[in-house]
Amino acid sequence: MAGLFLSFEGIDGSGKSTQARLLADTLRVRGHSVTLTREPGGSAGAEEIRRLVLEGATDRWSPETEILLFTAARRDHLEKTIRPALARGEIVITDRFADSTRIFQGITRGDLSDTVDRLHALMIGVEPDLTLLFDLDPAKGLARATARAGTELRFEDMGLAFQEMARAGFLALAARQDRFRVIDADAPPDTVADRVWQVVAPHLVVGLPQLPS
Repeated sequence: MAGLFLSFEGIDGSGKSTQARLLADTLRVRGHSVTLTREPGGSAGAEEIRRLVLEGATDRWSPETEILLFTAARRDHLEKTIRPALARGEIVITDRFADSTRIFQGITRGDLSDTVDRLHALMIGVEPDLTLLFDLDPAKGLARATARAGTELRFEDMGLAFQEMARAGFLALAARQDRFRVIDADAPPDTVADRVWQVVAPHLVVGLPQLPS
């Protein structure tokens, strides 16, 4: 059985993390081997970087430094978690991947898209087989995200205008990439989960993606 690489993307509070867990549970019940992971994080080294980029003041890092930190975390995640799971024929579901860097660092605080893309090509060199973009009104998403307890609120603290720009960027990126499917996330979790299943089910048997050495 071939592996399948899925990424879940969206603004903060869009519900993608919940949907990633629900899909993983559904697939396991149906007999699939699943690796559910996240970014930044998903491997020991990447989880250490997660604390650096998601906690603290909004101006803790420049966008350029963030690009380097997120790429370092992603490379470790790829080496230690994603590539081995795909080689075992598993379905990998990651809560965020390179598209988040393309948006949150590439366009929301200046035009750094070329920098993000060149570094991605050099150090990562792989895209998901299928990317689900969970689309939600930024005001609703931000209200959900800020209501959560915890310390990982650095990007939420950048405010509504930041989230609005991120949503527009995600939708524009989805319009340019065939691997994207946009999911209306403004519905109860079970309804959104049904939408996710209708999108994912036809893609459950695919070839392994070509991963960089």
